[in-house]
Amino acid sequence: MNALTPHPNLPSAASKAPGVSRLGRLRARLWKDRYLLLLGLPGIAYFLIYRYVPMAGLYMAFIEFSPFQGIADSPWVGLEHFSRIFEDKEIVQVLWNTLAISFLQIVFAFPIPIVLALMLNELRNQIFKRIVQSVIYLPHFLSWVVVIGITTIFLKGNGVINDLLVQWFGLAQPVPFLTDPDYFKPLVVLQVIWKEAGWGTILFLAALAGVNPQLYEAATMDGAGRFRQMWHITLPAIRNTIVILLILRLGHVMDAGYEQIFLLLNPFNMEVGNILDTYVFFKGIGQSDYSFATAVGLFKGAVGLALVLSANYIAKKLGDDGVF
Repeated sequence: MNALTPHPNLPSAASKAPGVSRLGRLRARLWKDRYLLLLGLPGIAYFLIYRYVPMAGLYMAFIEFSPFQGIADSPWVGLEHFSRIFEDKEIVQVLWNTLAISFLQIVFAFPIPIVLALMLNELRNQIFKRIVQSVIYLPHFLSWVVVIGITTIFLKGNGVINDLLVQWFGLAQPVPFLTDPDYFKPLVVLQVIWKEAGWGTILFLAALAGVNPQLYEAATMDGAGRFRQMWHITLPAIRNTIVILLILRLGHVMDAGYEQIFLLLNPFNMEVGNILDTYVFFKGIGQSDYSFATAVGLFKGAVGLALVLSANYIAKKLGDDGVF
């Protein structure tokens, strides 16, 4: 072969050009993964249409929106609506209600799927395990309208629970579960646990499926019982999953569940049950204060973002992977 003739296996000067090679690799990869991209297209379209496009409406938070003038002709007010957030006395109570309900859900509802996943992981009868999983998954597929309807049937003044308490336990009068403010927050947490705890076990069970069985065999040979195996093998195996889900949950700390809360609200528990989402609804739709309601929603999103970033930073400092 002539010394001046390039070897056929060596790349040419044109292929070494950064623009050409990168574009070629990108095209090749897109074509190779075309079916996966098509599968992901509905999800991408969902986020574009329902998550990103509506963000254009955040412009209303900086104007005094009037339906008669339209967005383009409504006067610019800057940060005036955001200053109203910190001046409104009602929003202090609303913020407290939102944080209290979210905190209770994190403390009591978040650990339940972990406990259920650990218990399911210890079951050796696969048929019984699948039956239990199916039963605890089912409430997730019920809408909050159905869940609140079931709750009302059981807990109303002449409902099943009060009939049992009055007739069997001799209570003098029915317990006002749905109207007494003291029962509102526990009721919200219990509903979340019943509806979502089973579904929340899926990710933890998937993480547990990747644990090497030889670790349990070695622990058994060393004399470790089931509890010690769970503590030293199972829990460390799902630690990163727990941290990531906790970080994501902190991002929704200002979102205590609009649909559930709205359906449970009544004039008797409004003071302890009105959260940011329902407050935005009552202000924006009920009182037609669209710009202020948009500002409150943007403020809620900014707080959630700050909490996610902070929690992710702390998790990385403690040696976990974090979300990003």
